[in-house]
Amino acid sequence: MNHLQSAVVPQLYLLTNDDEFERLYQKLEAALATGLVGLLQVRRKKTAALPDGAATLLAEAKQIVELARRYQVPVVINDDSALAAKLGVGVHLGQQDGKMVDAKRQISPDQIIGRTCHGQVALVKEAKQQGADYAAMGAVFASTTKPKADTISYQQLKEGCQQGIDICVIGGLSAENVGALAGLPIKYVAVVGDIMDLPVAQIAPRCQQWQQAFAKWHAAAGDVKV
Repeated sequence: MNHLQSAVVPQLYLLTNDDEFERLYQKLEAALATGLVGLLQVRRKKTAALPDGAATLLAEAKQIVELARRYQVPVVINDDSALAAKLGVGVHLGQQDGKMVDAKRQISPDQIIGRTCHGQVALVKEAKQQGADYAAMGAVFASTTKPKADTISYQQLKEGCQQGIDICVIGGLSAENVGALAGLPIKYVAVVGDIMDLPVAQIAPRCQQWQQAFAKWHAAAGDVKV
């Protein structure tokens, strides 16, 4: 089985938002308890920007990692290899947030490293060469999290999926529109607002709707050639 055939149905990749921590924790527990989240990213930009941001982020991240481990969900830290190493988890690096070689030196080999590649296939190739576990491409659609981000074409995404590295898609994705990508061998579908902006009581039902969307994806995958 080649790489393009191996990841027919993607996993849900959940990113934290900037909710007050107690509310965030409740939402994360509701989502992780469904068993439908394949990867969790700790991304707390507003917390990190506070005067005592580093200490606060460390305290928050410790609790989130402990929660994720309870549900056996791997974790990556956004843009901070040192914090990832301290917590024994993976890291996701933007293009301006450190070198892959430095991240690989800091964290253990069994931890996940992701790289933001936008819509550039050259960056996807580079991420693979430098040892990233996945390349993130987007924005697929306009999103509330990054409303000014450039959207990418289906063709760019298709070419990215042909580079022999796991692909993560991000940007404006919902359970209703993700079907537009069915048939592409995508490893992760990254979601923030479509799940995390909901009240706690609606988190688990929304995760179930994502599961249903992926079930339809599996049915459609046989009809689309990459």
